[in-house]
Amino acid sequence: MAFPYLMHQDIYGKVHLPASIIAGSLVVVAVALSLFLTFQHLRSYTKPSEQKWIVAVIFMVPVYAVESILSLLKPNLSFACDILRNCYEAFALYAFGSYLIACLGGEAEVEELLEDQGKDQITKPLLDGKIPPEEKTFRNFIVKPCRLGKDLFSIIRFGLVQYMILKTFCAFLALILQLCGVYGDGQFKWYYGYPYMTIVMNFSQMWALYCLVQFYNVTHHRLEPIKPLAKFISFKAIVFATWWQGVGIALLSQFKVLPKEERLQTGLQDFLICVEMAIAAIAHIYVFSAKRYHFLPLSNVGKISTEEKMVVIEEEGEEPTIVDKKEARVEAPGTSVKESVEDIVVEGGQKVVQDVMLTINQAIEPVQEGVTKIHEKFHKITVTGDDQEEPEITVEEHQRNTIPP
Repeated sequence: MAFPYLMHQDIYGKVHLPASIIAGSLVVVAVALSLFLTFQHLRSYTKPSEQKWIVAVIFMVPVYAVESILSLLKPNLSFACDILRNCYEAFALYAFGSYLIACLGGEAEVEELLEDQGKDQITKPLLDGKIPPEEKTFRNFIVKPCRLGKDLFSIIRFGLVQYMILKTFCAFLALILQLCGVYGDGQFKWYYGYPYMTIVMNFSQMWALYCLVQFYNVTHHRLEPIKPLAKFISFKAIVFATWWQGVGIALLSQFKVLPKEERLQTGLQDFLICVEMAIAAIAHIYVFSAKRYHFLPLSNVGKISTEEKMVVIEEEGEEPTIVDKKEARVEAPGTSVKESVEDIVVEGGQKVVQDVMLTINQAIEPVQEGVTKIHEKFHKITVTGDDQEEPEITVEEHQRNTIPP
């Protein structure tokens, strides 16, 4: 049964102004905190391989917040803002996965780590020290992903990049369908494109997130220094919550719990995102702190500082012993913001293009192999058919030759 006060026709007009004021205030907080954290990373850009992806993940908050408040204030821009938001969401998921890979030392290091873990999981002797092909099954990817070895990394990378490609493609496809009047945003009707694209994107997103979870499961012990669980939860909450709350609002409207007014649905979604981005910005200050990048190894030039710590050593059967522990650290000099931004745009852009091309080739390769096999089989059937006709002709000719004149 629908709630009577929700069915009031003028509910949007009554709540729009106060909601916009509250959302606008939260957006200012979210953007300010995110830009402050981004500037800290750009000024302490000591590990470009990691920080370029951290900045990309952090920037998700201002992108979401600004687009949502624009959509809330100007409902006619909501569809365009939603497309841009979806595109950046897919890129942010890819960036987060790339950040975890960078923290492990890069792709080559990750492949070696996964291959070693895979060999340790297999008890039977290995031929030539390699994981046998029969271990690399879909069932093992679900149950025992370590057994796949370095192939697990290829699957995970494919899962992340396919979502980025498919999400971007579906975003522009939605724009085309909207211009043709057959998209039906939030309408679960068979003659609209929205329900079909929702099903496709749900599967793609769940697969990408599942790949990310599997990657975390097999590498979390090596990622302990960066406290991966907090980062994983804070990022996944943004991606998961924003997408599913949009689907949930559409379903509530379909079942008449909320009015079927499109601007109310999109306005509610935008308002909730503004609230969530303020919370996410605060969480990012602690989760993606730039403090660990303020110091360099002793071999680098910089300001050396010494930190004293009191360490308690406990041994069984003896009283705890307190000792002084001194650590020498090199304070990193400030880096150029301009150079940091250039590295993020150029180097990060090149890496994205490489992974996209690699993923497209991985998707096309099985199709090409299938077409080649079909062509070879068809050719074999044709040649076999031609070979079977020749003996009949030979026999007939032989019979003709043996008939007496």
